[in-house]
Amino acid sequence: MIARASQLFLPTLRDAPADAEAASHQLLVRGGFIRQIGAGLWSFLPLGWRVHMRLEQIIREEINAIGGQEMLAPTLTPAELWETTGRIDVPILFRLQDSSNRRFVLSWTHEESMTFLAREIHSYKQLPQVWYHFSTKDRDEPRPRGGLLRLREFVMKDSYTFDADEAGLDAAFAEHEKAYKRIFERCGVEAYLVEAESGVMGGKVSRDFLAPTGSGENELMRCENGDYFADAEAARGTPPPPELPPTLDGPETVETPGVGTIEALAAFLGIAESATSKALPVVAGDRLVLALVRGDDKLSPGKLETFFEAAFRPATEEEIRAAFGAGGGSLGPVGVDVEVIADEALRKGQYVAGANEDGRHLRGVQAGRDYEPTFADIRQARDGDACPECGGTLRVQTAIEVGHIFKLGTFHSEPFGATFLAEDGREKPLVMGSYGIGLARTIAAIVEQSHDENGIVWPGSVAPYDAHVVALPGAEEIAEQAAEALSAAGRDVLLDDRDQRAGEKFADADLVGCPVRVTAGRKSLEDGKVDVRDRASGGEKRLDVAELGKEA
Repeated sequence: MIARASQLFLPTLRDAPADAEAASHQLLVRGGFIRQIGAGLWSFLPLGWRVHMRLEQIIREEINAIGGQEMLAPTLTPAELWETTGRIDVPILFRLQDSSNRRFVLSWTHEESMTFLAREIHSYKQLPQVWYHFSTKDRDEPRPRGGLLRLREFVMKDSYTFDADEAGLDAAFAEHEKAYKRIFERCGVEAYLVEAESGVMGGKVSRDFLAPTGSGENELMRCENGDYFADAEAARGTPPPPELPPTLDGPETVETPGVGTIEALAAFLGIAESATSKALPVVAGDRLVLALVRGDDKLSPGKLETFFEAAFRPATEEEIRAAFGAGGGSLGPVGVDVEVIADEALRKGQYVAGANEDGRHLRGVQAGRDYEPTFADIRQARDGDACPECGGTLRVQTAIEVGHIFKLGTFHSEPFGATFLAEDGREKPLVMGSYGIGLARTIAAIVEQSHDENGIVWPGSVAPYDAHVVALPGAEEIAEQAAEALSAAGRDVLLDDRDQRAGEKFADADLVGCPVRVTAGRKSLEDGKVDVRDRASGGEKRLDVAELGKEA
């Protein structure tokens, strides 16, 4: 097919928006692929939607190849579905009411809807099942930014698998892992499969596909020796040993007037921040829990969500006062009647902790002797931590999460009563997996990884057009012939037949980034040949129009 630029809505720009920092944001706007409607709300213009559709088709082909059945579930869903799983309180949910005051949610994922539908699976003879759809998702993202990097509305491909047991889930998970690797290879995206946190999705096992980029919303943690990769939120880095003062036989109270932060506490006592513990009271459902990490560490929200298998929020000042009898700057685990989750780094050694009295702290607080916590890895790994596999140094790299796969188990099927009759005659809950790819983020990752100073360099598999034919003044007829030859050979062609200067047409061709640029100019009038330029390499050759379908 041939598309004529003179008839297309193709609003290219010479300059990027003032607020655009990411290369993908700048180039997708400048190239006329996307336009912003509101914060985190973007329209795909004709050129951008062609890229989106080509990516969608690649995904469709690969998921179909592993037995996927395409369907569609609505974005608008009854609130009762989300109350069933307890995810109604997830902060990013958009909640609304209709004219009859019935409560609804705009789905940011579709486990609830798909599990509801899966209740019609009754027998092991109907298993396994692989369902998927391309659906609009909505997310009450408080800080949308970066063009397509952090959106409030987007299209995602979700797959959902239903199996009779964990072995079936393992097989489905492995099939999706292989399919995702093929998808990203076909798109030309460099993406690493890494350890990740399941968070409020449910289950305990998940893996991310992270694409290293110049800009992104995720961090890829990788060992300098190349034997360990993880999402920074899930990474199992080992921190440097703490600098601890001499041990004590028991906790000793120390007056700390006006001290409310770890930094101030360490300075006041003349100790390292690593010799303190940081108390973070949170609420998960109706549980008030004290999360405890080393003073020089940060809490990983994703790890804690995975531990709870639920969303959580910071406790309010009123809740803190009621439970601890002190303000947030003086909290600790000793003598409190609340559940304590302590990071593994606090398992050994004595630390300074809050005394649960304003203006007082305790020296020499030791887990196991002075309080009995549940230990878990809840700290945020840091650049420079030791690798859990080989002890090498972990380094952080900016990345975009392009895919995420989850072993949900029975987290959703049990509350929904989604059961089947097993081969042994017993009723059992369906064992589920969930697998997502964000199409907008994948497009952003492609651009981040494949561009130069002049514009986007699209891989051929997802380019809006296979060839960009530029017609210079006087050579319009030869340009038409070139476009027709390419089209006859099965190529999608963008023919720039606009009444524009040559420099503007060449600049737009580089900006749009089709794999091949074909130019018909003055020399073409003499020899009937055209200039063929490869966008990625910059290599050029001169061909007869008749050769285009064979070589270009």
